[in-house]
Amino acid sequence: THIGDRVGRKALLVVSLLTMGVSSFLIGVLPNFDAIGIWAPIALVALRILQGLSAGAEWGGSALLSVEHAPTGLRGFFGSFTQIGSAGGMLLATGLYAIVQGVFTDEQFASFGWRLPFLASGVFVLVALWIRLGVTDARGFTEIKGAGQTERAPVWTMVKKYPRALAVTTFLRVAQNGIYYLVTVYLLTYLKDTQGGSGPVLTAVMIASAIGLVSGPFWGWVSDRVGRRPVSLAGYAAIGVFGWAIFLAADAGSFSTLPLIIIVGLVFAHDSVYGPQAAWFAEQFPVEVRYSGVSMGYQLGTLIGGGLMPFTATLLYAWGGETPWLITTYLTVLVVLSILAALLAADPVRAAVKENR
Repeated sequence: THIGDRVGRKALLVVSLLTMGVSSFLIGVLPNFDAIGIWAPIALVALRILQGLSAGAEWGGSALLSVEHAPTGLRGFFGSFTQIGSAGGMLLATGLYAIVQGVFTDEQFASFGWRLPFLASGVFVLVALWIRLGVTDARGFTEIKGAGQTERAPVWTMVKKYPRALAVTTFLRVAQNGIYYLVTVYLLTYLKDTQGGSGPVLTAVMIASAIGLVSGPFWGWVSDRVGRRPVSLAGYAAIGVFGWAIFLAADAGSFSTLPLIIIVGLVFAHDSVYGPQAAWFAEQFPVEVRYSGVSMGYQLGTLIGGGLMPFTATLLYAWGGETPWLITTYLTVLVVLSILAALLAADPVRAAVKENR
């Protein structure tokens, strides 16, 4: 994030892409335990850490390039294309692994088949690198850089001068990321343990991800028309209802309705918050510390809302007498925190809409 505000969004995006691409490719050629012993898992963990670090830098840069290059009145729509990258990535990764698993036997897949998608990532990296090298930083940033007005320590400046904006962006994310991890990670294990399988739910997540390629930009566009706050507040309220609904259907063993609930919930509740998120985060910070602000808020929100969710949900399920009521209560708390953040967040689009009426 320091480099993004000091040197430029494009420069850090190129670095993060190369880091992600090289580490992913190296996973594909990593010797197994039989070949190098304990160094195999150590190397794998190190490469996964590099992937995580590069992913952290990736979102902030891509979000800002999209938003800062957007025409007036379309920041939500343009920013949403960064958001649909996760849905597109999930579909692509799942599709590649499905093809590989279908082509090879279990023994062949375990031996070398699993490596092929990682090796194929090299091709995507080259294409992405070609695209990124042709992109320039937006004029707002190049002007302050050309005038020598970039911050020497942008992360520290952001934390010192804009703590409220950092807190707001962090908690704007927790409910959205919490419900996503709850559905895509914890629920699969929950259904396997309580109902004996989770196949229909996994299919529903894939369908919702495919629809998300369209619904994300749609909600971003809606937020450009009416404001970020109204769209997101409706989404947060829907997330609260969605969390209770999935467990009611899951505990009833209703595999006919649960996939539909998941698809509708992800598309309307999750995506209505996620679509406008890149633009809304960017609107909380001035240009000179924007990369640091949006990246730190995004990552802190991810850690609190989603990163801890599977572990927290497992504990709450045990503490709740092997019932999900404490899990849904916890999600409701995250929703309340996100609603409070939405009420405190700056919303220049909403202000402009009111002024024009």
